Amino acid sequence: MAKYLGEFEVDIKNTPYAKYSKVDWAMKYNFNYGGIDGSHHKTWVLDQMSRILKGTPVIVTLAKWDDGKEELRFNTGEPSKAYLKWVKKYKGKYIESEDYTGYEYNYDEGIAP
Repeated sequence: MAKYLGEFEVDIKNTPYAKYSKVDWAMKYNFNYGGIDGSHHKTWVLDQMSRILKGTPVIVTLAKWDDGKEELRFNTGEPSKAYLKWVKKYKGKYIESEDYTGYEYNYDEGIAP
């Protein structure tokens, strides 16, 4: 069995994803993961798409094994300020009362498949 060597960040310019736009990336996430069963996974896909469309970068890595196998992978990076601002707006007002302390609405990031 091949030994996994790890993932290494690559320059996106040297990958098939070099010309991907925000919309291309959002649709890639939808295509790759949108059909996986479970509302918690679908919520994750929507969150990833929202992050990308609000400017969160996509990081491309190359996974390697000692038998020469290689595989490109991608993940979203640190959330953009625009995404964080959007989530805060989505959550509504912050409420402090005798009965409740917290935001008006919940924002669920889902669970990665």
